[in-house]
Amino acid sequence: MYLENKSNLEIEMSQTSAQGHQGRSSLRSPEAVAGNFGELRLLQGISERRETQKLQQSAVLPSGQCVIHSEGFVPVRQEDGHNFSVVNFLRGKTNSANLTERSPLLRFSQDDSITYMTLHDPSFVGEEEHWDNGSLDLEKRYRLGSEVTSLSLSRSSSSEKNDPLDNLNLNFRLTSSMRCCFKASKIATIFTIVVLCSLFFSMYPDRDNPWRMVAVSSTDSFSMNLTDFRDNALLKLQVGGPFTGGMIDLTNQEYVLIQVEQIEQAGQRRRRTQQVIHNWTIPLHSERSDQILVTKTFEMLSSDPIVITVQAFLQDNEVVPLSMTHQSLYVNVETQVAIAGIILAGVYVLIIFEIVHRTLAAMLGSLAALAALAVIGDRPSLVTVVEWIDYETLALLFGMMVLVAIFSDTGFFDYCAVKAYQLSRGRVWPMIIILCLIAAILSAFLDNVTTMMLFTPVTIRLCEVLNLDPRHVLIAEVIFTNIGGAATAVGDPPNVIIVSNQDLRKEGIDFASFTGYMFLGICLVLFTSFPFLRMLYWNKKLYNKESIEIVELKHEILVWRQTAQRINPASREETAVKCLLMQKVLNLESLLRKMMKTFQRQISQEDKNWEQNIQELQKKHRITDKVLLVKCVSVLGVVIFMFFVNSFVPSIHLDLGWIAILGALWLLVLADIQDFEIILHRVEWATLLFFAGLFVLMEALAQLQLIDYIGEQTALLIKAVPEDQRLAIAIILVMWVSALASSLIDNIPFTATMIPVLINLSQDADVNLPVKPLIFALAMGACLGGNGTLIGASANVVCAGIAEQHGYGFSFMEFFRLGFPMMIMTCMIGMCYLLATHIGLGWNM
Repeated sequence: MYLENKSNLEIEMSQTSAQGHQGRSSLRSPEAVAGNFGELRLLQGISERRETQKLQQSAVLPSGQCVIHSEGFVPVRQEDGHNFSVVNFLRGKTNSANLTERSPLLRFSQDDSITYMTLHDPSFVGEEEHWDNGSLDLEKRYRLGSEVTSLSLSRSSSSEKNDPLDNLNLNFRLTSSMRCCFKASKIATIFTIVVLCSLFFSMYPDRDNPWRMVAVSSTDSFSMNLTDFRDNALLKLQVGGPFTGGMIDLTNQEYVLIQVEQIEQAGQRRRRTQQVIHNWTIPLHSERSDQILVTKTFEMLSSDPIVITVQAFLQDNEVVPLSMTHQSLYVNVETQVAIAGIILAGVYVLIIFEIVHRTLAAMLGSLAALAALAVIGDRPSLVTVVEWIDYETLALLFGMMVLVAIFSDTGFFDYCAVKAYQLSRGRVWPMIIILCLIAAILSAFLDNVTTMMLFTPVTIRLCEVLNLDPRHVLIAEVIFTNIGGAATAVGDPPNVIIVSNQDLRKEGIDFASFTGYMFLGICLVLFTSFPFLRMLYWNKKLYNKESIEIVELKHEILVWRQTAQRINPASREETAVKCLLMQKVLNLESLLRKMMKTFQRQISQEDKNWEQNIQELQKKHRITDKVLLVKCVSVLGVVIFMFFVNSFVPSIHLDLGWIAILGALWLLVLADIQDFEIILHRVEWATLLFFAGLFVLMEALAQLQLIDYIGEQTALLIKAVPEDQRLAIAIILVMWVSALASSLIDNIPFTATMIPVLINLSQDADVNLPVKPLIFALAMGACLGGNGTLIGASANVVCAGIAEQHGYGFSFMEFFRLGFPMMIMTCMIGMCYLLATHIGLGWNM
């Protein structure tokens, strides 16, 4: 009889002639079966315990039953006059050359003897992997021998002793119970927090203060009194009008001055009357066209009445229309910042430890931030929350996802993968460098998100063709995409915000000057990053996918192990069979190690046969639909061209989101898509929801004064530095604060907040700093800091979402182990470039 490799244990009786079958049946008597097995030594050299055991007689088995029974055991012939032992019993008379890993464990021969597969046969283990040379195998043999020995003596020693395998099962059950308890506690904790946040959010109404429409001029001002104010509260003013961002020169420009005044009368709290006056200057746009909403928070002394005065300083008697509202906040700025920090830390804990999906983590963080705003008295309405979402980014993502989904049906990605392999001449690292370099160049002119949406499917298909792990290659690509995006004014959203600022253009920071300066620095960063990337990947196994033979062998090992675990060693026979099965698992694992070493040697020799591999790959991976390919290339070419034109031609009134949506509609019509569900199934809806939740979360944190607080503290630190070292310290501080903040929060609102802070700092007479070094340090840190964490840049999230859809998702920590060291190194190179050019060479004008 033998054991087959199936999910259930099957024991088949070898069919012999009727005479042989009758001969075996005649031996089934107590006298014949009760032979002395003697020296039951299942693992030679490990277990030295011996016991004389006797076999019991059982009823005759009906034909066709599949069980292990003592009837199947007959006296074994003793060859060459040697005394009988279990080792010889297990070896039988079979030649070792005829035994393989697929050999039956038990088999009857024609002459009524039993052939057993040996527990330890040198033919199954290579010379370099002998039992005596492998500590791991030695430990497994010792554990197995101890378990089998204790099992064989369990009846004679004590009937109350527990099975060691049962102890293992008990430990496994305990581990499973702990896992279940942890899961239940996680769900209960998160659900409790969600319920509490929902209750807090529902207990407070939306801010219902109406907007007041006012008109001011050089001769007419506006004043109003606020009497419904609470002690220790903050006054939040929101003013809408034709404003511009940044600080102004009061002698040359027009502006609006808002004065907030409160007088606390003498009384129990204070002996003398105290007055506080806050002045808020807002520059006006020369064309009076765009309506911009600005917000500022003021600290008040008490609940005494507040007088708000609005006056315009204009060069003529023109009237300026304004809209204004106010809100009372019940928590001071420091407490709001602390609450925002706790919420942000909680979101990162959920994402880092993968407690929940990152999309759900962003949604939970948004709910907590909205509940905090409701508690402090600044609950936004549903319309306001919806307005916080950047629909242009979501439209860009959705349109490009549809384009890529249709493009993937042409076989173009497979074709590009083979061509990339051909360019690298079969060498892995040159191929990775080529991919990263192309991604960096494209991202300098395209949006980072667009670049990764085009490159991720190509990279995944290439790695599948070459038996590579796509995750490490994708992480390297997205890192260099973020680096390349910092080279130009249109490569990354923070750069677009900087170049679009009118005050910075007056300071000489336009498209040409910004791109020229940043391009040199990013080229230096880019070419010094490749050696560092190679050092980070030094011990990474890019070839971690196995051949089909190895996969099947691993599955067989799993089946044998599960089969052995299902056997309940209630009898000596079952104990012996369980021992045989576990030994077979060890032999198969030894064979697996040999196959893995052979497979790694084959991989290292694949580069020598790259020409033959390319020919085989070109036969397998070709363009499947040339007509559809022409349509896709045409539409995608028009879309990319419009991306370029949109950055240079102001007369085209189409944002990036509209261009992507229109391109998707064009291709859907040209491709004549009938099954629209397939295209929608390929859209990364989880990624879109993550960005929507992230936009709400970041705007809510901004409402909690977190970003303003970071900017203000940075400015205070710069002012505290001595004047002769102030510029160098300011460059270093702005660079690293921007990098670290952009790796934790979205770099778009951070950049928009820091620009006016840096402009004010540069125009402060006490500080006396040029604005260009500060702005370039902000751009360098905000762009390179996106490599710090998985959610530091939009391209990171998009790449992770597409990879997860293809079955190669990488976690927060997997990205952090590679991205954060790259961020530190690139920021160091960027900082050296900034210091050398602005401090050493004096490029400050």
